[in-house]
Amino acid sequence: MTLQQLLEEARGCRRCANLLPLGPRPVIRASTTARILIVGQAPGTRVHESGVPFNDRSGDRLREWLGVDAATFYDEERIAIAPMGLCYPGRDRHGGDLPPIKGCAALWHPRLRLLMPRLKLTLLVGSYAQAYYLGKKRFPTLTETVQNWQAYEPEFIPLPHPSWRNTAWLKRNPWFAADLLPLLRARVSSLL
Repeated sequence: MTLQQLLEEARGCRRCANLLPLGPRPVIRASTTARILIVGQAPGTRVHESGVPFNDRSGDRLREWLGVDAATFYDEERIAIAPMGLCYPGRDRHGGDLPPIKGCAALWHPRLRLLMPRLKLTLLVGSYAQAYYLGKKRFPTLTETVQNWQAYEPEFIPLPHPSWRNTAWLKRNPWFAADLLPLLRARVSSLL
């Protein structure tokens, strides 16, 4: 199977349709030349509507963290984006998004990665991506996992989710902006 065939299959997936309040709309971007893969949680409502990943304030913050403009970020020849859940999962009773649908990442991510031979860095955005990719190697908390990001180099860099909901986390952890972001930007720049 080629990557293009896999992407068509993924974008046409209806496996979890009965679990998705807005219906299926898989959002995934990749190419055989991409050197960076961004693994987030799952699309939000805005991304579900547009079909464009990180097309919201969290995307603005993530692009700032990476030191890239929108044109570079959305150039799938250089940056692939595959969330843990390809479709919007719905909202919880507190107004936040539900977790990604179980099994979605296991269905798509291993096959996707096999078809991306130039992949050098995977950014694990949030605890769901970190749990899936790092497993028992992750630390007990997201903060500890991100603080110890060097333990996962050169293949992975764990990051908090760039959501506005994490603004307090960013204020409590100034080391993230002072220490990790300059190194992250340099690594991303070297791969682009």
